[in-house]
Amino acid sequence: MTTEPHTANARDDIKLSNAQIAWRAAQDIADGAYVNLGIGFPEMVARYQPPGRQAIFHTENGLLNFGEAPKPGEEDWDLINAGKKAVTLKPGASFFHHADSFAMVRGGHLDVAILGALQVAENGDLANWRVGSKGVPAVGGAMDLVHGAKQVFVITEHLTKNGDPKLVEKCTFPLTGVGCITRIYTSHAVIDIRDGHFVLREKRAAMSVEELQAMTGARLHVDGPIADLVVPEL
Repeated sequence: MTTEPHTANARDDIKLSNAQIAWRAAQDIADGAYVNLGIGFPEMVARYQPPGRQAIFHTENGLLNFGEAPKPGEEDWDLINAGKKAVTLKPGASFFHHADSFAMVRGGHLDVAILGALQVAENGDLANWRVGSKGVPAVGGAMDLVHGAKQVFVITEHLTKNGDPKLVEKCTFPLTGVGCITRIYTSHAVIDIRDGHFVLREKRAAMSVEELQAMTGARLHVDGPIADLVVPEL
């Protein structure tokens, strides 16, 4: 499929904020799921667990079942996540060597990993650690997570700051993982990856499928009803 240049209307008037994207992703985490949240934007998902549900959060540096960030001035800097941010502990929390932590990842013991993305290809490939040859490589534990977790979600803007699509036919940046992504939550839509295709599940009500397609670098497939992507004001 050949796509047009993507400096088109990004519909900023209806796009979700990062907090709203994180909220939407949080709604799909099952009660009691073991979840790893990527550094930065994905960490926001922990704020928005639905009432009555409680995920068990894992961090690669060796901590299971951590809680919310402490109040300013109450940080214990012996208690940090993989992003070096202070955390609190929940009852039953445990500590272990980072090698054991990666054994949990590689052994398939995580239900969900949630990461950011530079690009996601329609076959589920993920690029999220380096833009070409620029910058300092910083893959961290992402390569292990995307192939160790049972489900891998991406949360991201639909377009780059330059107006280029992040959802593409084929990644042009160095890959983090091959065929690993199962669902994508963007600023405008929720999209599954099925049989090597992007399948549209939800979109902002104020935009058409055609508008969303114009913002997407590969074909969006439809195999059933498309729900409205509705989130609260945050």
